[in-house]
Amino acid sequence: MMSLTSIVGLSFGAFVALAIGLVLVLSISANFKNTFSLLNDKTILSTQSLETQLRTHFASVENAIIGLKPYFDDGKIGFDDPERTLEDLTIALKSNNDITTLALTNAEGRRIGVYRAPNGKIWRINSDAPPPGMTPKDLPELEVDSPPTWGALVKHEVGLFANVSVPLVRDGGLVGTLTAATSMEELSQIVSAQDEGQDNTVFIIAEGDQVILHSDANWLQTGGKITDNLPGSFLTVGDPVLAGIANEEPLEEFKKAAELGIDVSFVQANGNEYIVMKALLDGFSDKPWTVGQYYLSATVSREVRRLAGSMFVGFGALIVSVLIAFWMGRRVARPLKYLALQSKRVGTLSLNEVEPLPRSRVAEIDQVALAFNSMVEGLKAMNTYVPRSLFIKLMRLGGGRAAEAREAELTILFSDIVGFTALSEHLSAEETAGLLNEHFAILVEAVEGEGGTVDKFLGDGMLAFWGAPDARPDHAEAAVKTARRIAAALHEANLKAAEKGRPRMSLRIGIHTGPAVVGNVGALDRWNYTVVGDTVNAAERLQTLGKEVEGEPEVTILASADTVAQLPAERHQHAVGAHHLRGRSGRMEVFWLDPFAEPGPVALMTEDLPVSAAE
Repeated sequence: MMSLTSIVGLSFGAFVALAIGLVLVLSISANFKNTFSLLNDKTILSTQSLETQLRTHFASVENAIIGLKPYFDDGKIGFDDPERTLEDLTIALKSNNDITTLALTNAEGRRIGVYRAPNGKIWRINSDAPPPGMTPKDLPELEVDSPPTWGALVKHEVGLFANVSVPLVRDGGLVGTLTAATSMEELSQIVSAQDEGQDNTVFIIAEGDQVILHSDANWLQTGGKITDNLPGSFLTVGDPVLAGIANEEPLEEFKKAAELGIDVSFVQANGNEYIVMKALLDGFSDKPWTVGQYYLSATVSREVRRLAGSMFVGFGALIVSVLIAFWMGRRVARPLKYLALQSKRVGTLSLNEVEPLPRSRVAEIDQVALAFNSMVEGLKAMNTYVPRSLFIKLMRLGGGRAAEAREAELTILFSDIVGFTALSEHLSAEETAGLLNEHFAILVEAVEGEGGTVDKFLGDGMLAFWGAPDARPDHAEAAVKTARRIAAALHEANLKAAEKGRPRMSLRIGIHTGPAVVGNVGALDRWNYTVVGDTVNAAERLQTLGKEVEGEPEVTILASADTVAQLPAERHQHAVGAHHLRGRSGRMEVFWLDPFAEPGPVALMTEDLPVSAAE
């Protein structure tokens, strides 16, 4: 058989190996997950940010012509007064930097408008020649009730434009079109701002396959320049990464992004690996746009290499830790068996059987031994004043929370020795204390035997209750069983006392069921787990009412109707009428219970009642 030190040493070493191994595996796994999670979040945020800025830009252009349309429809401005119309369009153009061209076209094709040149100068348009961004064949066909409609991209000698038009209506008929165009040059600033560095590229594809904006058009990650090729097909524009989209491999790790309509894929180009993310943007052209970005996957590769390095370092630390843990386990394990044995005795509150732990040369173990021995002495002192059964219940139910004061339905038992004062007059203090201790031992054994809680001893009396701290539906039955166990034990004690020439004892017991407050009652550091309330007072008054029982019975048990109502199998009770109990308003129905009755379906007794029917 292996020694305890070997078992603990090996177990401790194996545990450390398992723990550190799990930590290594989980940390590496978590780092990979976190990397992709952060990449997911980055993908979503960057793509949505780009999309939001584009939508904001185009919404500004669209809202401008929506705001101008009513003035044309009402005839306040239009072809009737070209000079004023051009002035108003100039004011509108100056107030909105997102618009490049703003023009009015009537039903005959005549056009007037304004155009902002790249140098900021505003030119008036008062000819039939198509202004920048408004080639007639590319403008949308509108009806009277058409909403703002975006047309196809228009390529002009001064640049590439997107345009939006609204119908102008008078007297229910279409009289012209108001069109605003925005230069892609304006959007290039947005795209460039989204570029996060040399490993990142932002792009926009329109018309299905035309690359119209590219943040690295002047110098690609793969080398080269494509400025002169824009706009152009992503397959032939000259960017190997965009050309590789045709053979992209979707990355399943980006499920979160995919749920938001963002496609993330893996592309190989010029011997490097790239991650491409893209999303559709519709509503600002006759066909949806594709907005996206790509970056070198080396950022992920660097993370993988870093994780691999940390894994090897962690593995080395694992071996060293296991060796140290094995040595420490053997060192620490020597007093463990003895500590476990004594701890088991503490757990069952067998405090008198606990032996003190020996001192140790190891400082920590010596501190444990001192603390353990002090704890045992403290528990012994506390257990002297706190009933063991209550202590065990509170420990089982959770200590502080179980001891919080609350209202509950309980059954209270109050006992008192008949004529104890006269009985003790002829006894010494030691004899009196011994007699009480023997009597209380009988009471406590009976109460705890039925799962009750001894609250306190009051002189020669005892207060006990059922239903707390652990709830039980049969608390009334348990209290009555306890009373009869006390009666049987007291009878046996009296027989032995008579043999030794000692005085016999008689006992009165009162039992009542009802609501009471139970839990910690007190202040600061002087708390007492107790039960208070009218139910407790009623039980004490029932015990006192036992003085009126005729004769000198060995044990008298009086119970309230509330208690008897919860005793469906009880057949040994006598109703003694309604009595007025001191300190209570109204009367209480009281029953006398046979203290020496055996449980079972015995017929209800009918002999004379031992207590007067009522006060």
